[in-house]
Amino acid sequence: MSVSIRHLTPDDAPLMEALLRTFGEAFNDVDTYTANRPSEDYLRRLLGGDSFIALAALKGGVVVGAIAAYELKKFEQERSEIYIYDLAVAAEHRREGIATTLIEKLKAIAVKRRAHVIFVQADTGIEDKPAIALYTKLGRREDVLHFDIEVPGMGGVA
Repeated sequence: MSVSIRHLTPDDAPLMEALLRTFGEAFNDVDTYTANRPSEDYLRRLLGGDSFIALAALKGGVVVGAIAAYELKKFEQERSEIYIYDLAVAAEHRREGIATTLIEKLKAIAVKRRAHVIFVQADTGIEDKPAIALYTKLGRREDVLHFDIEVPGMGGVA
């Protein structure tokens, strides 16, 4: 069965909920993605905005993979960057080229939006070795430090 990639729109709020389940299961973190779900109205606004990109990989109408990304408009030049916030493929569908297909679709969107780069972070832990291999195949590695800065009154850092 072939995979199709769908760029979600405000009318796809129910599909976005399936996307959340896919992320939760793939990352073994179901509570983060399902326990406090946003309202349908919130999802419609998010999907209708110009800074959020959601792509769903579908097989037989079922979400088997997804990307959540953000377009970051730059201030120093008229251009943008696209940040892959989450990328996941259901365990039973890994090694089928779905993640690469999702990234290729995101690249096409980046071209239309005149973004000059797509970037992603990967944890260096053993569990992320497949992700690191994928990103190494598709791009150039840069070693950086990542810092979470707590926002007062918001319950700490994730």
